[in-house]
This record gives sequence, C-alpha cells and structure tokens, in this order.
Amino acid sequence: MTIDFPDDLIALERSAWTEIQAGRLTVDTARAVHEGVAAFAAEAGIGRYDVEMGLKRVVRHSAAVDA
Repeated sequence: MTIDFPDDLIALERSAWTEIQAGRLTVDTARAVHEGVAAFAAEAGIGRYDVEMGLKRVVRHSAAVDA
C-alpha cells in the first residue's frame, strides 16, 4: 500500500528518528508523532498501524521505498 504522507508528518517522524539515533528521543517528540499518525490515520481512513509502519519506511528506509 502506498500512502501519500503530508510533509509535516514526515518532518515529525524525521525529527523523532534523528532523536532516536542520538539516544535522546523526548516525550514531546514521541507524543507529537503519535498524535500526528493517529490524526492522519483517522482522516485517511487507514489503520494507525499501517500509517505508522509506512511512515517509518519512508523516513528510515527511503531507498527501499524508491526501489
């Protein structure tokens, strides 16, 4: 399934991924991503899990998504 994620949600996940890699993910960042994923999933009518996993693939494994 290909999902067209909004830029602001991708930016939130990128921030979280950067913090995770640095070992300093904050509760505020994690909450913002969670809330963004939940809101987008509800608006798009897609399961939250599918949105979360798709978003992580886009941000963390973009080369695999582009292939």
